[in-house]
Parts: sequence; structure tokens; C-alpha cells
Amino acid sequence: MSNSAILERRIMFVGTWLGTALLCFAPFIIDTDIGKILAMSGLACLNLQAVDKKCYNLLIINTIAITGYAYALYI
Repeated sequence: MSNSAILERRIMFVGTWLGTALLCFAPFIIDTDIGKILAMSGLACLNLQAVDKKCYNLLIINTIAITGYAYALYI
């Protein structure tokens, strides 16, 4: 396995767990702006895994959720 492939796997691993951690913490403070930002960031991190695994249904759901949180943050 090449160095770039190893680096890609590590980035995917860290990004996935970071997204999971952010989404685990976000619901407790979702009424605040930072809660919505954490949720959007977590979903964006998990989109990396959805693309890698070709789970396009999750990619669509996550993107819609990010849009919804951004809208809620805007108003």
C-alpha cells in the first residue's frame, strides 16, 4: 500500500470519528448556534465516508440536513 493510500485511510478514519463525536455532542446544545454548527460539521465529516462507501442515500440526507441547520442558523 502506498504512502498516499495510507494517508487517505488515516484521514478517513479521523474524519469519520470526528464527525461521529461532533454529532454525539451537538443534540445537547442544538438550540444554540454552536450546536447547529457542530451538527453541520459532523455531517460534513460523515459525508466523506458516505462518498467513499458510495452510500449516496446518506450523502443526500446529510446534505439536506446541513442545509436545514444552515437555514435554522440563518433565521
